[in-house]
Amino acid sequence: MSSATKTLALLSHFSADRPEIGLSQLCRIAGRDKATTYRHLQALEMAGFVEQNPITKHYRLGPAILQLAQVREATVPRKLGAQLPLSQLADVTGETAHVSVVSGTTLYALASCESPRHGTRAVIDITTFPLHATASGHCALAFGPDTLLEAALSQMKRFTPHTATTAEALHDLISNARATGFGCSDRSFEAEIHSLSAPLYDQTGLFAGAVSVASVATRVSPEQEQLIKTELIRASRDITRNWGGQLPVNVTSAWASGSSLHYETDSTP
Repeated sequence: MSSATKTLALLSHFSADRPEIGLSQLCRIAGRDKATTYRHLQALEMAGFVEQNPITKHYRLGPAILQLAQVREATVPRKLGAQLPLSQLADVTGETAHVSVVSGTTLYALASCESPRHGTRAVIDITTFPLHATASGHCALAFGPDTLLEAALSQMKRFTPHTATTAEALHDLISNARATGFGCSDRSFEAEIHSLSAPLYDQTGLFAGAVSVASVATRVSPEQEQLIKTELIRASRDITRNWGGQLPVNVTSAWASGSSLHYETDSTP
């Protein structure tokens, strides 16, 4: 990686669960030496991308990130276009609904909505989705750019006994996603969670992300799975339209082939 890439990559280690990071801790997380990490942090601090807490001396994201986020959402309104369909999806299915967006070879969490119907429910507390182990990732591999597969095969960490850790197993999951139009993760990222996912497209006509429903696995009956898939189709259609995109024929044909699903043709350009 170039020096600029290594510098900017440090930003990915900050999250809601880890809003502040000390220099030594960041060295361990990033796997870099102290002098290099400090030099990169200084560059980020000068640009306003990080700042030091004056009390703890730990680093946190800086105000420039907020400005860029506002510009991004104003010019590419992803969250706004996903909010209502996501809320409706969580309400009808009774489970946690979430949307992810792809950038480069990484699938980022964009927004999530938890249903209040169950006391025990899936919580989306990660910032990026492992491509090989999540329904969103399988969806991205099935309908996204070919570069994603190489990235997935290079990072096949085992999260549960059900995680795909071989190229053959992953190819089977990708083939199933292409055939059905849905990514599926059955306890492969978290031991008690079953997830289904549908692809999203934007004005470029290319895969832009995924909309998903994450359920407690024991609640996913055949009837519930059918309901989730039906509502995922609706949400995918609505979000894609809001993002200025159109669903491709290979996806709508895959959905239509599921004769037990209630499918509505999307004729909106």
